[in-house]
Amino acid sequence: MASPALLMRVVASAYSVAEKAATIVRNVMAAGDLGIVEKTGANDLQTKADRLVQMSICASLARKFPKVTIIGEELVIWVDPLDGTKEYTEGLLDHVTVLIGIAYGGKAIAGVINQPYYNYEAGADAVLGRTIWGVLGIGAFGFQLTEAPAGKHIIVTTRSHGSTLVNDCISALNPDSVIRVGGAGNKIIQLIEGKASAYIFASPGCKKWDTCAPEAILHAVGGKITDIHGNSFQYNKEVKHMNSAGVLATLRNYDYYASHIPNAVKQSLVP
Repeated sequence: MASPALLMRVVASAYSVAEKAATIVRNVMAAGDLGIVEKTGANDLQTKADRLVQMSICASLARKFPKVTIIGEELVIWVDPLDGTKEYTEGLLDHVTVLIGIAYGGKAIAGVINQPYYNYEAGADAVLGRTIWGVLGIGAFGFQLTEAPAGKHIIVTTRSHGSTLVNDCISALNPDSVIRVGGAGNKIIQLIEGKASAYIFASPGCKKWDTCAPEAILHAVGGKITDIHGNSFQYNKEVKHMNSAGVLATLRNYDYYASHIPNAVKQSLVP
């Protein structure tokens, strides 16, 4: 069993380093040199902010918790230094998040999501950024929990990694509307703030560092996230990083969306 005292120390430190990471993200953008490189393809980018934030978070947490595995004791920390990198390079700054997820025994138990540019359209004097955090059994904080309009099927999905399979899956659900945004963290925020009723991504592409922190926060408020087959994600340090069977997440009414995923889609995605 993870020590509650250790867990809360890790969460507090993750909150602090996420706030510092947000400053790095904003400073890199303000300096005007993003240092963009392609990792594996045109839609898989890395910037100077990714690299600096990754180093900052890992160095800080490793110094404070040398026995914890950062991606141990059985606590494993999954870090995405800049979720929504493509959108960051295109100036869609409200899509960008910093994600720090904490897992124990393979299960996401706590998470921190920082939005460096939250409130950035409110004017020059606006205070930028916010940090959302949650722990299973305690709750989630830093936002106002809101449910999507009753009776409406509003799906949030990928903006930059679309495919025929992704679109066919969404069409089969006959949604009232579809929101296309960047970043897994941002998509979960759409759910917990009532802007969308389901997050559906019928494709490989998301990694464990994309889903660990959002999963913990979503579960802390009663939501659910799985792959397209309904399998829970595992976050132990030996697990493969790719969520190869996609993502299905809701704040409420998970069973409705899970039951409407076409068999053809499921057969195309191997867990």
